Amino acid sequence: MRIPDPAEIRALHEKYAPTTEAFALVHSHCEIVWGIAEQLLAAPRLAHLDAELVRAGCLLHDIGVYRLYGEDGRLDHRNYIRHGLLGHEILEAEGFPEAVRRFCSHHTGVGLTRHDIVSQALPLPPADYVAVTEEERLVMYTDKFHSKSRPSVFLAPDEFAAHVLRFGADKVTAFDALRAEFGDPDLTGGVPGFETVEDTAAGGLGGTVRQTTRQAAVLPPSP
Repeated sequence: MRIPDPAEIRALHEKYAPTTEAFALVHSHCEIVWGIAEQLLAAPRLAHLDAELVRAGCLLHDIGVYRLYGEDGRLDHRNYIRHGLLGHEILEAEGFPEAVRRFCSHHTGVGLTRHDIVSQALPLPPADYVAVTEEERLVMYTDKFHSKSRPSVFLAPDEFAAHVLRFGADKVTAFDALRAEFGDPDLTGGVPGFETVEDTAAGGLGGTVRQTTRQAAVLPPSP
């Protein structure tokens, strides 16, 4: 099976990113997700997973976000939930196998079901977009601990559990199952190549925002 390496994946991000800002936002997030996954993969009980496939999945899962930028440089938040399928289409056009493409279309939330799509009238073809393999579940899981908001932030496991509750108790149950399967990551030190800055004021009463910034990032020129 053809699994792209980090250099090939970066080139794909550069190819599809409409601006250097979009590249920085999306590619950095993907690298952070891989950093979290790599930390969890160090556990002996996960040694049987295909780390190369997990790395590719982490680094590619959000490539479809680029297709949601308009000519004005603004992100189409209303249709953001489509980014997974858009990424699947990009990788299909690039000739990657289904096992790699699925990391794009099957990582949203803790899994999108046909019922979710129909009941919420989501702009997606009705189907189950649920992570199946352990590698898919790990990528989906680690993606939950970092947000591409501005500034980007890390989310502790309990913070994400509180966030996902608004979509139903079943989603919290699904997330708890992932925590039991893979364990909680240590986010106190961030991930290699990125700084973590705690801002208590930004977190409001009783909260702390762990902002992430890239260290000496080298971005491609504007296309």
